Amino acid sequence: MPPVPAADGRALLVEQLDLRSDCARCTGLCCVGLHLVRSADFAIDKPAGTPCPNLRESFGCGIHSRLRESGFPGCVAYDCLGAGQRVTAAVRSAHDGGTWRDDPAAARDAFAALPVVTQLHELLWYLAEVLSLPAAAPVHDYARRALAQTAPLADLAPAALLALDVGAVRRDVGPLIDRASALVRDSARRGVTRRVPRREAADAGSRSAGGRGPAAGHDRRKPGHAVGHRVPDGGVRRRLRPGADLVGADLRGLDLTGSDLRGALLLGADLRGARLDAVDLLGADLRGADARGADLSRALFLTPAQAGALRRDERTTLPAALRP
Repeated sequence: MPPVPAADGRALLVEQLDLRSDCARCTGLCCVGLHLVRSADFAIDKPAGTPCPNLRESFGCGIHSRLRESGFPGCVAYDCLGAGQRVTAAVRSAHDGGTWRDDPAAARDAFAALPVVTQLHELLWYLAEVLSLPAAAPVHDYARRALAQTAPLADLAPAALLALDVGAVRRDVGPLIDRASALVRDSARRGVTRRVPRREAADAGSRSAGGRGPAAGHDRRKPGHAVGHRVPDGGVRRRLRPGADLVGADLRGLDLTGSDLRGALLLGADLRGARLDAVDLLGADLRGADARGADLSRALFLTPAQAGALRRDERTTLPAALRP
């Protein structure tokens, strides 16, 4: 088992666990096995098990360089976290080097195993992150054990994968991830008052007490919040909760440090210039959210698929493990 990585060593652990998608080692499993619904994400309807018409004989995508303009932004955002190449290798091993094109049994195994391994890789991705977070040190021993127990499951033969209760694995790992999130978010919220010098904080408090600051709470800066970022007012703060409906919400320039947005709907939300330190984004729907100029470098549990669904520019900062 690899040692616990430092905050800047998470990328190495991700590489060791083979959690980066490598389409060159895959046989286009997502292009065949997934069900597509004609929508803003996909230009066509396609049943699961039917190859996408853009899939080449070489298993590559015929329109890869122009997917967005061709109506397939969902393909750009999709990321299996390396499950595709792992399942491809397992199926070839179990079926004498065959692929889904060669053998109906191989196809059945491949497309059934892909979502199972993708879920396992997602758990490994989260555990690797937990081990990189200093504030989560109280649960690092548990995370090591969970990683050691979960990683071998992804290497099971297709038949064993299909019999695996991946939901039970998620339930075992979930409380550990919950605890890590709480530790990191609590630490970040405590640290927010230490971001500015004491004199500046006092001056800010004096201005607020004297009534010379902005009238709207949404625009009011509080001691400790980063210069250029605003603290959310009471109305906004009450909406910052797990599973919240924040579709199209205006969160521009806000310091959202320590918020729990797990499972929140942030489709089309305006996050321009926002600060998302220690914001739990596990399972949040970020499709079309405008993150231009946003700082997500310390956001929690952000996956490549979520990052790919964001509207970004050169000023958007992502966690180190998600940078090219």
